[in-house]
Amino acid sequence: MLRVDEVADGTVLAVRVQPRAAPAGPAGVRDGCLVVKVTAAPVDGAANQALLKLLAKALGRPPRDLQLVAGEHRREKRVLVRGATADEVRRRLEELC
Repeated sequence: MLRVDEVADGTVLAVRVQPRAAPAGPAGVRDGCLVVKVTAAPVDGAANQALLKLLAKALGRPPRDLQLVAGEHRREKRVLVRGATADEVRRRLEELC
């Protein structure tokens, strides 16, 4: 099951990124983390930016509503989705996986 936590600002989502992978997009759930493939390389934050852009589109939210809160230099990350409930995030992402 996808690990999401509601916080004061919105919802924090656990994500595992696979950089330099195709096709880009959600690739299921593993150990409670949403697995997301991005085509960008993990250089100069490119993979992080690609992740946030892809998640924003998948959640139907503007990119400014998403923020990387942990894991900037790791594959496992935590992403804040401002203004979203845990149920909303879980439902939107489970539809894609």
